[in-house]
Amino acid sequence: MTGFPDPTGSYDDPGGERDAVSSSPPVQEKRAQLSVGIDIGSATTQVVFSRVQLQRPTDEPRGRSFVVGREAVYRSPVGLTPYLSEDRIDAQAIGRLIDQAHQVADIDPDTIDNGAVVLTGEAQRGDNAVAIADALRERCSRFLWVPAGHQMEAMLAAYGSGAAEASRRCGAPVLNIDIGGSTVKLALVHDGNILHTATMAVGGRLAVLDGAACLTRLDPAGERLAALAGCTWSVGKTVREHDVERVTACMADAVVTVLTQNPAPPQIRRLWLTEPLPVPPRGTQGVMCSGGVSEYVYGREERDFGDLGRRFGRAIRQRLVAGRFLFPLLPVGEGIRTTALGASEQGTRLSGRTVYVSRPEVLLPRRTLQVIQPPMVLDDTIDPTAVATAIRTHFVRFDLAEGDAEIALAFRWSGAPSHRRLAGFARGIVEALPRTVAAGRSVFVMVDADVAQTLGAILKNEIGIASEVLVLDGIVLWDFDYVDLECMPQSSAVPVTIRSMIFQKDPRVPKARRGHDDRQPSP
Repeated sequence: MTGFPDPTGSYDDPGGERDAVSSSPPVQEKRAQLSVGIDIGSATTQVVFSRVQLQRPTDEPRGRSFVVGREAVYRSPVGLTPYLSEDRIDAQAIGRLIDQAHQVADIDPDTIDNGAVVLTGEAQRGDNAVAIADALRERCSRFLWVPAGHQMEAMLAAYGSGAAEASRRCGAPVLNIDIGGSTVKLALVHDGNILHTATMAVGGRLAVLDGAACLTRLDPAGERLAALAGCTWSVGKTVREHDVERVTACMADAVVTVLTQNPAPPQIRRLWLTEPLPVPPRGTQGVMCSGGVSEYVYGREERDFGDLGRRFGRAIRQRLVAGRFLFPLLPVGEGIRTTALGASEQGTRLSGRTVYVSRPEVLLPRRTLQVIQPPMVLDDTIDPTAVATAIRTHFVRFDLAEGDAEIALAFRWSGAPSHRRLAGFARGIVEALPRTVAAGRSVFVMVDADVAQTLGAILKNEIGIASEVLVLDGIVLWDFDYVDLECMPQSSAVPVTIRSMIFQKDPRVPKARRGHDDRQPSP
């Protein structure tokens, strides 16, 4: 078996580390940017500074830039996320951690070109997200802010670990298991595309013990898992090592069960925080693990941080080695550092000239508009219901409630730009956005082909939606892109700045643009 990323070293780097992740051959139109990734989760916080190389194909004037190389300039130690109380994160302490990373790396904040702050778990919820935003406002005001719920976090992990890229290389499904402090996120990927995601309330830091084996913190989910294992746990209670082993074995068995039994027993099904993940097909190539607990799965960490993580990770590994997962363990590109690589800016470029902007004074400018790219096949006859279903499914995958925020829908157009096909496509868009249209919120659509003017006219004039409509063409956008839209007087084009999240290995980058980092080692 070939074609999977090399395992990289441990995250045990108390002084941080400086390492070259990839390099690229000389190319035309290549630019360097200094980026920072800040990952704040329920259990851990980390900072990564990277220098990225972007290349825009000179033979594709409408093409986007690609990250063709990344050098990790500095990686902070992975520290436990500081808390003021059981569920309130210490945002000021987070700010000090970021300041310390800048000092150790000897990087002036003013020299950072781009960045991404990824909030997961407790960090992206309610008061914590607001407090973190307030504390980091001056440091990170120009960065992408990415609050990731259960589904989106599972996708980020699948891209960041290298599972999506591995599935592209081997041409078969790969299952990514991201094992964090409070949840297990599952993602089934095939040919670089996310097929299914799901999340369970199982994690390595749902219970915390002191040196005397006394429970100092116990999440309600941890209490339920203990009960499932036949143990009665409560804060202040001293627990035996044997009982901790029983609980973590039960946790590992629960993960095995949902991946091998359909349906799983009711007590296991109650652990789902999302819709369940379908049992992976027999042709699945293997399992890749990411997240903090994965360091124990791969044997790259031995320390005990006073929680369930070490025992849980070892229990997962034991079941993988015993073949209970049905698929082999694959080497991982990134374990605990899957989502902290930063962002790149593609530069400002003009849209195509057949744009449709119903009212520029209302629609422009826009800043940091999140992009989602619903995957769909456009047949000769375009079914509006199929288009609407694809869009609604993608909203769920990004933990987005349609109508709550402005979103840019990005599409790949194929086939004849006939009025009949475009009308079916437009009806599907409207069908997918009932709350947006009912509230009169603006509709933003981005397509790669020259159909914007006709599509916009159908939406606004023929279907007659009350929303203001902007449709741009000649723009290739992906999931995890964000766009700034400007207004340029006396011009039919719209200046667009694209900012993208950076992953260790992005399967969407054309192979010819990958430089020397596109190697295929054997595991």
